[in-house]
Amino acid sequence: MLKLLYFSLIDIVSGVFIFSIEYIIFLIFIGVFAGISSGLLGLGGGFLMVPLQYFLLTSIGVDSDLALRISLGTSLAIIIPTSLSGAYTHQHRLENILKPGVTLGIFGIIGGILGGITSSYLPYNILSNILGIFLILIAITMLFERNNKNGFFGFKKIKLSLYIGAFFGILVGFSSGLLGIGGGIFLIPILVFLLGFSMKEAIGISSIFISLTAIGGAASYILTGWGINSFPFSLGYISLVNLGIIAIFSIPAAYIGAKLVYKIPEKRLKQIFGIIMIYMGIKMLGLDPISYLLGI
Repeated sequence: MLKLLYFSLIDIVSGVFIFSIEYIIFLIFIGVFAGISSGLLGLGGGFLMVPLQYFLLTSIGVDSDLALRISLGTSLAIIIPTSLSGAYTHQHRLENILKPGVTLGIFGIIGGILGGITSSYLPYNILSNILGIFLILIAITMLFERNNKNGFFGFKKIKLSLYIGAFFGILVGFSSGLLGIGGGIFLIPILVFLLGFSMKEAIGISSIFISLTAIGGAASYILTGWGINSFPFSLGYISLVNLGIIAIFSIPAAYIGAKLVYKIPEKRLKQIFGIIMIYMGIKMLGLDPISYLLGI
């Protein structure tokens, strides 16, 4: 009986290309690195998961358009438990991050939906170029900043209230939905420069924010891909195989990454985040170093 079951499983596996050993190993690699970056930087890890999954899917013959949609949808689904893992760790170390994270996140969901709808009508290239330049400038400021007590460029810092949270939550969520990137890359500079949070607090708040806003994004990819996506074992545009394997490794990796935050000096965290921001800015300008290196 066991022998029969074994060979039946082999037949199933051999008939579905996604279960190759190489494919699974690559998914594990994605999970570990995306998880660590999520916990360490509060970014969700999508900036790694999307291009790497896209490369993996196209390498096994999946159409490029379908591969991109699966990569985006699956990454959003993975971000939910991964960011929650990091947020759970941060919450135990920083007691003041839950309320601002939830407040910003709830309004971020609204902004994300509005941004996703708006993206169908506005010229993506112009918007991405403007925001790309903006990110690079903010990153340079963060890398060379010595003292942020007086706020961004000397402006007095704003106290976070419900109205301020609604404004920035919708704004960041809108930008995220409009451009298809994690909101943390926008939210963390706002939290640090404008709202007066430390880098570690900003990372924790961002983890909570991203885990909430990703829910709306993932749901939209399930609905839009329902009955259309032909990729095996999928829920809409979300690959359940990719989701399961990556999440198994990204969740504990995010926990480790969140622990590392408290072992790394604040200045070094800002430098790491600034470098990531420069990469994201370059990417939004249409020059993606990871995609170039992978040949995609």
